Amino acid sequence: KFRCQRRILPHHDTGRFEGPLAMSSKAATLVERIRTRLKDVIDPELGRDVVSLGLIYEVDATDAGVVHISMTTTTIGCPAAVFLVGAVRFATASVTDVKHVEVHLTHEPRWTPEMMSV
Repeated sequence: KFRCQRRILPHHDTGRFEGPLAMSSKAATLVERIRTRLKDVIDPELGRDVVSLGLIYEVDATDAGVVHISMTTTTIGCPAAVFLVGAVRFATASVTDVKHVEVHLTHEPRWTPEMMSV
């Protein structure tokens, strides 16, 4: 679920990741620290953290500290969506060595209760 990528920087940096490359230990460590921090983000309606709820689909990081997170909410139109995206962004930005955070909210695939961890 959680993977790292290095980013190939073109002459003009678009901020996008380009294809998976070998995971560096620095990026892998950063992703694990982010994942741990995201366990502090609690869904206000369900009272559980976003990681154990299965709301975090992907965490990508570069050695330079650029992080892209793909996440969802339990329902389309979730009233807590703005809060959750902001809380994920804030929590990630507070991790040492993170320089830039992008959080993408998606509903593909649609969240189901089976995505929750025990």
